Amino acid sequence: MADDASHPPGNLPEAILVPRRRRAPQLVWLVPLIALLIGAWLIVNALTSRGPTVIISFLTAEGIEPGKTRIRYKDVDIGEVRKVTLSPDRQHVQVTAQLENQIGREVPKDTRFWVVRPRVAGGKISGIGTLLSGAYLGLDIGKSPETASEFVGLEVAPVLTDGRPGRHFVLKTDDIGSLEVGSPVFFRRLPVGEIVAHELDADGKNISMQVFIHAPYDRYVTTRVRFWNASGVDISLDANGVRFLSQSLASVLLGGIAFGAVDDDQEDQPAADGVHFTLFPDRVQAMKAPDANPLVLTLNFWDSIRGLTPGAPVDFRGMVVGEVLSVGADYEPGREWFHFPVRISLYPERIRLRGPAAPSGQQERDAKTADLADSVRRGLLKAINERGLRAQLRSGNLLTGQKYVALDFFPGAKKLSLDWSKSPRNLPTVRGNFDELQVSLAKILAKIDKLPLEEIGGDLRKVLATLDQSVSSIDRLARRMEDDIGPEVNASLRELRTALASVERLLAADSPLQQEVRDAMREVGRAAQSFRVLSDTLEREPESLIRGKKGETR
Repeated sequence: MADDASHPPGNLPEAILVPRRRRAPQLVWLVPLIALLIGAWLIVNALTSRGPTVIISFLTAEGIEPGKTRIRYKDVDIGEVRKVTLSPDRQHVQVTAQLENQIGREVPKDTRFWVVRPRVAGGKISGIGTLLSGAYLGLDIGKSPETASEFVGLEVAPVLTDGRPGRHFVLKTDDIGSLEVGSPVFFRRLPVGEIVAHELDADGKNISMQVFIHAPYDRYVTTRVRFWNASGVDISLDANGVRFLSQSLASVLLGGIAFGAVDDDQEDQPAADGVHFTLFPDRVQAMKAPDANPLVLTLNFWDSIRGLTPGAPVDFRGMVVGEVLSVGADYEPGREWFHFPVRISLYPERIRLRGPAAPSGQQERDAKTADLADSVRRGLLKAINERGLRAQLRSGNLLTGQKYVALDFFPGAKKLSLDWSKSPRNLPTVRGNFDELQVSLAKILAKIDKLPLEEIGGDLRKVLATLDQSVSSIDRLARRMEDDIGPEVNASLRELRTALASVERLLAADSPLQQEVRDAMREVGRAAQSFRVLSDTLEREPESLIRGKKGETR
């Protein structure tokens, strides 16, 4: 209070403003700041490294687990499965996967996904590592310029060929047989490629198979090669015996495809990548010459055609010039009888025309081929109408009963005047050899049936009875002759034996007769020699007959 009194109100001290002292920043605040920067960097890095999100549809989710199943491309992890759900129609499962930006910000539309599991295909075992590590999704990045975010996963792992030298080709067939993805492709029995994919065409009529031929063997795939199914064993029976043909043991067990070049005179060039070829069922079908401009004819047979089937050959004196297309049966109300129309196809290109040299240019060959069908048609009509060309059913195999159509000339056939300007084009037929034999046998049996066999049998019995009586008479005569004439015959035989013995003694070498004959022959020889000397002397000195020998004294 004293102090307050000592300072009157008007004399209060003035306050002095003192500036606040700044404190130095503390280091402890650097830790959250650095953590904040690292977190921001991680977020930015995660956002920048994250690739596209895709949805893959599979039939089942076997082996797929969210957060565990990885996605690999060339054995490099590039993503992870985030979620697995059912599709809205509950027919599939939808796998949501997060990819990294290593493959880009967008996924090509032709990219393929599949589940890698242990699998045996084409003689190869794959996916063994998944027995320990578990299944994962395989990825094959496509090359399409279009992108997509939803894909349909493959149920079978494809054969990857990216980065390998070689070429792809597409084979068309109506039956895949035992072939599958991974089946080998052979060239001269060497494995040179494999089937990488196959699918049914949109129309459901054919199957498209994609094959990959490795370099350097892909250079042998030219525009003139043919592909055929080489699965199993090809057994053939011909004049050389039984032959078993196969590409390899793998093709027998797992199936396979083979290809080879056609041996002809046309130009051959390498086939471009992706070219389509036809896959033939076997090598024989593949190597047959292409048949263009076929001539379709109808044959009407009146007898049984059992054993004749579509595909049977049409033969002209040993050469196959066509095949059977169809076999049918028609009823004729007027005759109240059936006949069997058989449609065949003749291939004019299999018949070589005699004439000028073959044209060399492709256009000239095409023009020649276009005229060939007309030439063959005119030649066939002339042969049918004038020379008796006919079609006949013949047996091709006695064991199986298979038949074929044979074209041949029958001089006894009557002349016709056919005209093929209108359809159908008919080719006249004759009975087969076996049918003719049956008809002849039937005629013979009919004639035999008309014979009076009972009357002939009665007459034959009478003839046999008469013959039996004759034989009995002869037997009695023989016994009578033996009793009456036998003794005299025996005496004559004894006398004959005695005479023969005497003759034998006379003709013996030491008999007197033989000695006298030899002496007489010697005397005759000496006389002949003297006569020869006399004749020689007279020839030299004919006057000696009058004068005597020279030097001889009278």
